[in-house]
Amino acid sequence: MNCFSARRWCSNGTAPAAVVPVGVPPGLEYLTQVGFETNNQYEIKNSLGQKIYKAKEKNDCCTRNCCGALRSFDMKIKDNTDREVIRFIRPFRCASCWYPCCLQEVRWARGPSPIGYMSQDWNPCVPKFSKGASKETVMKLEGPCFACTCCGDVHFEVKDGGKPIGCISKQWSGLIKEVFTDTDNFGIQFPLDVKMKVVLMCACFLIDFMFFEKD
Repeated sequence: MNCFSARRWCSNGTAPAAVVPVGVPPGLEYLTQVGFETNNQYEIKNSLGQKIYKAKEKNDCCTRNCCGALRSFDMKIKDNTDREVIRFIRPFRCASCWYPCCLQEVRWARGPSPIGYMSQDWNPCVPKFSKGASKETVMKLEGPCFACTCCGDVHFEVKDGGKPIGCISKQWSGLIKEVFTDTDNFGIQFPLDVKMKVVLMCACFLIDFMFFEKD
C-alpha cells in the first residue's frame, strides 16, 4: 500500500507581489486581504516528503466569498514541470445530508470529458462517499460521525466490497496551526492501482472543502 500527503498551504493569503494597493503604507499590504477568501493551493508530496504535484483552485472572487466552502471549482493538478496531468471539477451543490438531491460530487477528467466521479452518498449520520467510473460504484469511503479535529487525526476509511483498502487522514497539526492558520495536512494510503490513487486525491480535496475549510 502506497501513501502520499497533500498540504493546503494557502487559503487566506496576501495579494500577489506585483499588486500594490494605492494609498496603503509599505508593509501593510497584507491587511487589505484580511477577510477575503483566496484560491486554495496545495502541495502533494510522496512518503519521503518530496514534492511531486501542485494544485490550485480556480474560480472567481464572488464565488469564493459568497458561496464559502460550498463553492464550485476547477482544480488543476500539475507536475513539477508545470504540465497539467489531471483536473478535478466540482459543481455548486447545497450542503445538506437531509436532501438527496443536493449531495456533493467531484468529477475527474483529462480534457473536456469526465472519466470518473467521487460522489457523496446519502446518510444522515456519517459522511459517506462512493467512487464510480461512468457512475458505476467501485469503491466506498466512510468517515466518523463528527468529522472534526480535536487534538487528533480524523480518518476516512476506503473500502472495496467491505474490505479496507486505504485511508484518507486529516492530520492534527498542533493547536497553534489549527486555531490560527488555514493550513491543513492530509495523509493518503491507497492500493497500487493508478486510477484509485487519482480518485482518492479527488476525494481528499472534496473532504477538505466539506469538513475542514474555515470560514
